[in-house]
Amino acid sequence: MKKIEQTAGRDSLGEFAPDFAHYNDDILFGENWNNNDIDLKTRCIITVVSLMSSGVVDSSLKYHLQNAKNAGVTKKEIAAVITHCAFYVGWPKGWAVFNMAKEVWNEQENLQDKKSEHATKMIFEIGDPNDAFAQYFIGQSYLSPVSASQVGIFNVTFEPSCRNNWHIHHADKGGGQILICVAGRGYYQEWGKEAVEMTAGDCINIPVGVKHWHGAAPDSWFSHLAVEVPGENTSNEWLEPVTDEQYKILK
Repeated sequence: MKKIEQTAGRDSLGEFAPDFAHYNDDILFGENWNNNDIDLKTRCIITVVSLMSSGVVDSSLKYHLQNAKNAGVTKKEIAAVITHCAFYVGWPKGWAVFNMAKEVWNEQENLQDKKSEHATKMIFEIGDPNDAFAQYFIGQSYLSPVSASQVGIFNVTFEPSCRNNWHIHHADKGGGQILICVAGRGYYQEWGKEAVEMTAGDCINIPVGVKHWHGAAPDSWFSHLAVEVPGENTSNEWLEPVTDEQYKILK
């Protein structure tokens, strides 16, 4: 099972309540959620039931409903879970949770439709989920190799709002990266500068040593070719995530 990592506590309360942030990120999610005595799918269902029983129907419940869906809980299964619990914890709570669950599971159906629509706008394949680098992305990305020899070229696709962490390309000589947008709308931003919008045909040259990120606009899928410029002793340094506060100012 992929290790669960959480930074919400430090992102929101790191300075105001560092102890609480530590308990949330390192103990609750760092240790408890990574305990393998209960499988992840079961743990997600238990969490949804616990929040529903307590009458918690805010954004935290939607977050855990999303977690449950990501862990493999189907629409039919979550409907059965909510219905069963409603008999014991209250019918109004059942209605409230159903309204939120409908959004989460219907969003997935709409997301697949939009993904298919996006795929028709480019000649390159979307590829497989970018699981190998998922820890460096917020949201789901996909990766499809175009060229694996001479010069590495990859088609990288971001679902709406998905973006990679701040990062820096290093090399003793040469190196860097070129981005060419092939479909959708997204952004590229260098540290200390305004974000640059990217649409099909736009090209960004990224020198070595420049801290930056790139990803989709909030309302659009986004695909770009990532061209790895050859160099000596090339490497990629992954840094902190692009926070919601940094990202939400984009349109």
